[in-house]
Amino acid sequence: MTSGMSSGLQRRLLLLLLLPLLLLAALNTWFDFRSADSVALQQDRQLLNLAPLLADSVIGGGTSAQNPPILLTAPPVDEFLHSRPDLSAFAVVSLEGHVLVGDDWLTGLPPTTKEAEFSSEEYQGVTYRIVSQRVKTTAGELVVRLADGSDPRQQWLTLLALKVLVPNMVLAIAGFFAVNWAVRTALRPLLELKDAVERRSPRDLSALDPDASPDEVRPLVLSLNRLFGLVNAQAESQARFVADAAHQLRTPLAGLQAQVEAWAQAVTGSKNTKNSASAPVNTAPAAITLGADQVLRLRHAARRTSQLANQLLALSRADARSAQAQPLQRVDLQQLCEAVLETLLESATRKDIDFGLDAAHAHISGQEWLLRELLVNLADNAIKYTPTGGRVTLRCGLRAATPEATPTPFLEVEDDGPGIAPQERRRVLERFYRVPGTAVEGNGLGLAIADEIARVHRSHLQLASGTGGRGLRVWLSFPA
Repeated sequence: MTSGMSSGLQRRLLLLLLLPLLLLAALNTWFDFRSADSVALQQDRQLLNLAPLLADSVIGGGTSAQNPPILLTAPPVDEFLHSRPDLSAFAVVSLEGHVLVGDDWLTGLPPTTKEAEFSSEEYQGVTYRIVSQRVKTTAGELVVRLADGSDPRQQWLTLLALKVLVPNMVLAIAGFFAVNWAVRTALRPLLELKDAVERRSPRDLSALDPDASPDEVRPLVLSLNRLFGLVNAQAESQARFVADAAHQLRTPLAGLQAQVEAWAQAVTGSKNTKNSASAPVNTAPAAITLGADQVLRLRHAARRTSQLANQLLALSRADARSAQAQPLQRVDLQQLCEAVLETLLESATRKDIDFGLDAAHAHISGQEWLLRELLVNLADNAIKYTPTGGRVTLRCGLRAATPEATPTPFLEVEDDGPGIAPQERRRVLERFYRVPGTAVEGNGLGLAIADEIARVHRSHLQLASGTGGRGLRVWLSFPA
C-alpha cells in the first residue's frame, strides 16, 4: 500500500512538474531562436552593406585570371575580415564563376540579376552565410562575394543540445529526485497514520489523537474519529439489541421449557411406575392430562415467542441499508389503510373498539410491505392499549404542514387510550423500551419498528396527544 500510494503520487507530481518544464523549455527555445534570427538578420544586412564597398575596393586590372583585378580593400571590409580571421572570407569572381581575387572555395555561378543573393555553404566543417552580387567596377562587371561563418542561426542549431536539451534533462533528473524526496517527506505523516490504524485491534475504535498529527493531516484524523464514533455507536447499538432480544426471549422460552420439563417428568414417573416389578405389564403409551389454565399459559407463551420472533425479523428487514437496496414501488396509501383495517378488524371487534377509517387517495414511492408492517404495528399498538369500548382511527391522504405549504402524503393512527406522557414519547421509539407501570404485555418493539421503516422512507414518527387531549396520535409525513 505504501509503495502504491507513493508511486502514484510520484507519477502525478513528476507529470505536473515536467509539463511546466517542457513548456518553459519550448518557450526558451523559441525565444532563443528568435534572438538568434534577429542577430542573423543584422549580420545579413552588414554583409549586404559591405558588398558595394568590396566592389569599390577594385581599383584596376582585368577580368581574367591572367590579368586579375587590383584590390585595395576598404577599411570596413578590412575590419570585417580581420575581426573574424577564421570565420570570414571574400572573393571577386568573374562572370564565368572563376575566382580572380580572394578565397578559392567561393566559386560558383553568378547571380542572374543585379540583386544580392544569400546562400549557405559548408566549408571545412563551418557553415558560412554567403552574399553574392553582380556589380560594376573599374575593371568591368564582376561578382563580389562575402562569407560569414559566425551566423547565429547555425550556431544556435549546433548549440541546441547544449543550451536547451542538456539543461532541461538536468532539471528533469533533479526534479525526479526532488519529487521523490518531497513525496516521502510529505507522505510521512499519512504513512505513520496508516501504520497506526493498521496496528490497531479490530475492536479498538477509540479516537486518534489529532494533536499528534500535522495541520495538513488533522482534518483526515478528525474525519476518521467521526467514523470511529459512528461505527462504535452502531456496534454498541447492535450489542444492546442482541442483549435485549436475548432478555426478551428468555421469559417465554423459560415458560415453555418449564412446562415441557413438567410433562417429561410426569411421563418418566408414569413409565417407572408401570415398569416396576409389582405393577402389571401395560404397553399403552402414557397419557398427559392438561388443565385449561396450563393450555392457556402454553398458548400465551407460544404466541408471545412467535410475536417477538416476527418483530425481530421485521426489525431486521426494516434496516435502512437492506431496505434501500430493494426497488421502489408506487404505493396507494388508501388501499394500504383498507387492507390493514381488514386485517385487524377482528381483534378490534373482540374488544368492542370502534375501528374506523378516514382515507383519501394518495400515492408515494416506497416499499409496500414495509409500509404495511409500519401501519400494522401502529394500529395493533393502538388496539392493544385502548380500553374496551374505545376508538381507533386510521387516516391517510394529503395534508399541508402550514396553509402556505404544499400538501404532502401522510399516514396517521389515533386512539383515545391512556396516551403517552410527553417526556416518554422520545424514549418509546427506542428498541425494547416500555413505559414503566404499563399493564399491557408487549415487547417494546412496535413503535421502534415503525420508526425504522419511516426513516427508510425519509421520514420519522411524530407523537402527540389525540383529539381533546386524550389518547395518542402517531403520524408521519412523506416527502413530496
